Amino acid sequence: MKNHHVREVLFSSRQIGARVRKMVHDMAEGCRGEDLVMIGILRGSFIFLADLVRELYSQDIHPRIDFMTLESYGAGTESSGAVRIAKDVGMDVAGTDVLVVDDILDTGRTLTFARQHLRELGARSVRTCALLDKPARRVVPFEADYIGFTIEDRFVVGYGLDYDGRYRELPHIACVTFQE
Repeated sequence: MKNHHVREVLFSSRQIGARVRKMVHDMAEGCRGEDLVMIGILRGSFIFLADLVRELYSQDIHPRIDFMTLESYGAGTESSGAVRIAKDVGMDVAGTDVLVVDDILDTGRTLTFARQHLRELGARSVRTCALLDKPARRVVPFEADYIGFTIEDRFVVGYGLDYDGRYRELPHIACVTFQE
């Protein structure tokens, strides 16, 4: 692991909470179907997904929840370019309305792969939601249906996002500064 510092807070826990509430307000009408399945992309989305689901509950929306693990980073800070399934969804999504939740949309490969895979499994519809959007890193044309925050091309941690398995527990999102 490179020598680094985590200091600059981009989004406080208060800002994140307010944005999650606004996102749920915006997505609530489209989530009222009886066959809504929310699928979190592990590991980074688990805190964001939990907050979304709790807020949806306050809107009387009760999705089924599952997870899948897609890998493209390993222990590094750069995507390998190839997405593979490490853990697939466990429930049958055929005929359901799926909302895929991810921590960050950067290259576009992961969410493109997930959406296509879930369609192949027979999902009636697949929408996507990302806490962070980093459009400067896009290599595959992709726009999520719901975005929390748009950020510049910076490496960030916290609120589920990590650097080599560390910092997921931070209640805020902060920038990682690497030193030579």
